[in-house]
Amino acid sequence: MSPAVKYTLGRLGLFVVVFALLLPVPLAFLVKAMIALLASAAFSYFLLAKWRNEMAEQLGTVAERRQAEKARLRAALAGDEAAAAAGDRATPGPASSTAEAQDAAAAKGDKAS
Repeated sequence: MSPAVKYTLGRLGLFVVVFALLLPVPLAFLVKAMIALLASAAFSYFLLAKWRNEMAEQLGTVAERRQAEKARLRAALAGDEAAAAAGDRATPGPASSTAEAQDAAAAKGDKAS
């Protein structure tokens, strides 16, 4: 299970537990909900620290990957063919280019006639 899902479910679970504990208390529904929200936030800071750190690491990894992909795309748009070929899964290899592929197709077409 994803660390973000675990942490979110943990926060939600803490809220539900605190709210359930506040049900017998004679307060308005929204006041109970606000108290449960604040208390569950405080409890989650201590009780869910491990899951929060795992989620932060996962989000950091995703952010680094997106930054690398963004840099590769910018380099490809700037004309760096090596950067474009590094992220393109459709090309057979870095040695082939569009012009070479067109020349090869034209040569095959000449041989067929």
